[in-house]
Amino acid sequence: MPGSVVVLGGGNTAFSVAAKLALEGHDVALWEHPSQATSIEPIFTRREIRLSGTAGNGVARLALVTTDAAVALGFADTLVAPVPSYAHAALADAIWEHLQARHVLALTPGNLGTLAIAQTLRRTRPNAALPLLVETDTAPYVCRKLAPDHAHIWGVVPAMGVGAFPASRTGEAIARVGGMFPGLTTNSDVLETALNATNPIMHPVGVLMNAGRIERSLGEFRFYEEGVTPAVARVIESLDAERRALGRALGFDLPDVAALYHHAGFGPRGDLWAVINGSRMLTPLRAPGSLDTRWLSEDTPYALATWVELGMSVGVPMPIAAAAVTLATALMGGTPHGSRSLADIGLEGLGADAIRARLA
Repeated sequence: MPGSVVVLGGGNTAFSVAAKLALEGHDVALWEHPSQATSIEPIFTRREIRLSGTAGNGVARLALVTTDAAVALGFADTLVAPVPSYAHAALADAIWEHLQARHVLALTPGNLGTLAIAQTLRRTRPNAALPLLVETDTAPYVCRKLAPDHAHIWGVVPAMGVGAFPASRTGEAIARVGGMFPGLTTNSDVLETALNATNPIMHPVGVLMNAGRIERSLGEFRFYEEGVTPAVARVIESLDAERRALGRALGFDLPDVAALYHHAGFGPRGDLWAVINGSRMLTPLRAPGSLDTRWLSEDTPYALATWVELGMSVGVPMPIAAAAVTLATALMGGTPHGSRSLADIGLEGLGADAIRARLA
């Protein structure tokens, strides 16, 4: 049944989520951080977003557009945050004093942002009950803004993995957000969800091995169709083998990257090369327009680097992943948007059993 929801953010996915949910009958509020208010200025007065693409076409009317966190979090108990991982800290700082135990906050995707936000809340409100924190392994749509008030969806992900923190509230999490994103697949906890994210497996290696072409052409080529050649796919699959070994050490039986893409509806069953080249959603997508891209600045320091640190913690070597982190960091000249360490998410110094117990 449609209900009330607050979408946090003002980027491509936030606009697409807000518009699609509104067209489906939900009462939708859109909140953006005051520092990014320019992203919602074009719709501030009319409160309308035009949606086009495979998920529907029409003009969505929003109930509220605001930069006031108190007003936004008072509008509804369900909060969906399709924002980059490097925005999670600013998001938490902006909304923490208005978050209540009644709220559910869903990060789409999360990259263990649930644990980072839980750390913020414990530090700022040590005696308060936590809201229900939820994260998915991917964004719900392949989408872009085509204009300041126009979002376009090329494809809807039919199956997103979801985990809750604490894991004991997973059933409640599905009940609270399942109506907005049908086809959610339940994971045992947020760590399994994060380790099944496909972007960190694909993007850093793909961008690094196409760095010269991206920089020279400003991204004027089809990234998946032209950039993920058989040789590039082999490196990605080797990194993926390290991820699956890490999963086994933590008690997870993780599917390989090709199976993840197929299960999420991106392409046909087969090896990675077959899935990518048979994907109607992925093959039309252009490469990033520059090397200053979330595909490096988010997927490396907020996911891949965290996996490498986890591997060190539980005794799983990840040389290819570590090499990708080293090269990406050198290419970016550091970590311009920060990073996510085990200390940031409260897992520093813990072995596999202690990590799983903490998440439960």
